[in-house]
Amino acid sequence: MFDPKRLEDLHRAAQGTENLMPYILEAVRSYATLGEVCDVFREVFGVYKPTEVL
Repeated sequence: MFDPKRLEDLHRAAQGTENLMPYILEAVRSYATLGEVCDVFREVFGVYKPTEVL
């Protein structure tokens, strides 16, 4: 069964300096989708936009 607390734990860990892999695995084991995990990362880190060089 899906446990939203696992995504909250991942969000908290992503804001710090911890290794994120254990939190990602726990989220996936609790049936979080790839999109939900990526949404957490987008919220914490933002979306990469490359600099255009002409």
